[in-house]
Amino acid sequence: MSRAAVPGLPSRHPIGEQLPALYADDDFAQRFTAGLDTVLAPVFTTLDNLPSYFDPRLAPADFLAWLAGWVGGADDPRWPLALRREAVARAVELHRWSGTRRGLVEALRLVLGVSAEITGDGGAAWSSTAGGALPPAPGDEVVVRVWPRHGGAVDATHEVDAAHQVDADRVRALVRSLCPVHTVCRVEVLPGPPTSEEG
Repeated sequence: MSRAAVPGLPSRHPIGEQLPALYADDDFAQRFTAGLDTVLAPVFTTLDNLPSYFDPRLAPADFLAWLAGWVGGADDPRWPLALRREAVARAVELHRWSGTRRGLVEALRLVLGVSAEITGDGGAAWSSTAGGALPPAPGDEVVVRVWPRHGGAVDATHEVDAAHQVDADRVRALVRSLCPVHTVCRVEVLPGPPTSEEG
């Protein structure tokens, strides 16, 4: 959508009505200023609604990519509009959790509509006791298990149906982009939530 020319959009501040009385009955002056009103009406409308342009839940769809650029959020024009809006609205929150389990689980849910479980700590180890014995060496692999969200509550941004499948390539690409560089992340795609034996 272009806000440069909106056919039939009336101006809230017609120039012809603001002219001196000498030009109020001048047909040429009124027609000339009506042409300017056509150009200025979208500008006035945009300025009157400016706060809505900065709210991703209200902004015009073509502004979402621009807003996503402001907050470093993910935006893919192929996604449903509701998902694009939520991704931009939650971008700052997701940045706060970047590099953590919670951040990765939320990103997988938001961007791909899958549930996820993450095990392993990527080789981090620490001790709460000063001068104490070192903790055992941790495993250096992070396992990311994902499964479709069907069968549970329907997410507002994803349509859920029985044929919903997890796109393993997209999951791996997203995990690679969000996992800390020093970790090795292995992705497992499951048909449903893991059982107690798997977890």
